[in-house]
Amino acid sequence: MSTFQLKQRYWVLPLFCSVVLFTGCQPKDASQQSAEAKTTNTEAKAEQVIPAIQAKVVPVKLAKPEACEAEGCTQYDIQTVETNLKWIDQYFMDRIKKTDPIAFSDQPNQKVRLDDDAQPSLNQSSTYVRYVGQNDNFATFAMQSYSYSAGAAHGMYHQEFVNFDLKQKKRLALQDILVKGTDAQVLDALYDNNLNWLQEHNIEKAKLQLSDNFYYGANGLVFVYPLYELASYAEGMSELTLPYYSLKKFVRPEYLPSLPQYPEH
Repeated sequence: MSTFQLKQRYWVLPLFCSVVLFTGCQPKDASQQSAEAKTTNTEAKAEQVIPAIQAKVVPVKLAKPEACEAEGCTQYDIQTVETNLKWIDQYFMDRIKKTDPIAFSDQPNQKVRLDDDAQPSLNQSSTYVRYVGQNDNFATFAMQSYSYSAGAAHGMYHQEFVNFDLKQKKRLALQDILVKGTDAQVLDALYDNNLNWLQEHNIEKAKLQLSDNFYYGANGLVFVYPLYELASYAEGMSELTLPYYSLKKFVRPEYLPSLPQYPEH
């Protein structure tokens, strides 16, 4: 190989490498950028999809139909929800087991202590969970409980509404949905919107408190109060409604249902 041919060969090699490096660093064309952007947007939207709740009530299998302690025996009836969201199912099962651990115990029943000629008493306890409804990213369930102690004049019942943020996968307390620092204003609005009923039951504003037991009703946020707190046993659990149009300033936007734009008068 001549000296000229050798120089020519070494001159072509760096030029070739430069072309390769330059080509590799070229910016992506518009079509490639567009395709990648669409993929990113699709993935982001997929993460934001809120599942539609599918739920049915199912009986909970217990180790024994009646559980006995030294004080007496209790017959349990427990039913919960089975949904397409396992974390919700687990939430209720954890709550139920924590409330009635003896119902799930596999230990033998204790012997009931009885006075002479006394008959063993049988108490009753039931817990039912049901699906109420969904509004975009939040869903509501009801947890009903009833207990009766043998010999009592009547049983006691309670209904607790449980609201979930489906995006955050957590239960919502009242303080989670209200704008910070608006509690007093919400209480004033609640009292004013239920003034007639509250006055009929001799409930002064100073005696009324916001209840953390609430649900989204057809016309507003419904605050639920336990037996005897605002009314007699015969009247049942009391419910006070605060219309949605009164809540716009007090509820965080993500937890306020989509509402019509009513004309201002």
